[in-house]
Amino acid sequence: MKKILSNKIAVVGLIIITIQVMLALLAPFITSHEPNIQNLAATHLKPLTEGHWLGTDHYGRDVWSRLVYGARISLFVGILATVLGLLGGVILGVIAGYYQRLDGLIMRFIDLMFAFPSILLAMLIIAVLGTSLMNVVIAISIWSVPSCARIIRGNVLSIKKQEFITVLRSLGASDLRIILKHVFPNCMAPIIVIGTMNLATVILSTAALSYLGLGAQPPTPEWGAMIASGQDHMWTSPHLVLIPGIAIMLVVFAFNVVGDALRDALDPNMDRNL
Repeated sequence: MKKILSNKIAVVGLIIITIQVMLALLAPFITSHEPNIQNLAATHLKPLTEGHWLGTDHYGRDVWSRLVYGARISLFVGILATVLGLLGGVILGVIAGYYQRLDGLIMRFIDLMFAFPSILLAMLIIAVLGTSLMNVVIAISIWSVPSCARIIRGNVLSIKKQEFITVLRSLGASDLRIILKHVFPNCMAPIIVIGTMNLATVILSTAALSYLGLGAQPPTPEWGAMIASGQDHMWTSPHLVLIPGIAIMLVVFAFNVVGDALRDALDPNMDRNL
């Protein structure tokens, strides 16, 4: 932890993440307007207008309220999709790394998934399942699996060669016990790093899919959907695009720099396991 706190950029990232979490948790208490309530008598108000310090959109909805409630959606989708992606990636990575006879089959499946550009794979899945935030979670978690599985596999291959694993086998320990009690705990460092860095990718991808109309549907206050809704008015009311865009940029930056700091602190050799 001291190594992370000594990294000034990582500290800035932690502050930004903390602010997002607080906004998400305290949304009902720090907003004075409902995010979806329209007021056509107060459209296109500029930032710093009394009662609407970030202005209003073309429907008269308070931009600050929509931004704060959008933080909730970003965290919900980000955490859930990351956890599901990690779960699938860890299971496949551990099995492929520990059981040599299954390694080739699993890794060819992983290579097949890598053949599809991630955003196109997500769009294909959503096209099949339908447009909704839950389907965005499913789509993003699926394309998160291959990169996680490959990294975990590399770590398991390294751990499996350690002498203590050989000793445990000679003592009659079952494969399940070795995996759960010894292999998996030694993979926790890369899992934490992957999860933190994947959060940035998931939040950005969620915004991109919502911008394309494949994620959050109107009037849900999601950051990517806010940009899509405000782009037709960006020359007269640029804050409708700039404010959610800056929010996405800051949060993605924060998770990336914190992930880099965690990698340096917990698993500096992770890249060698690819």
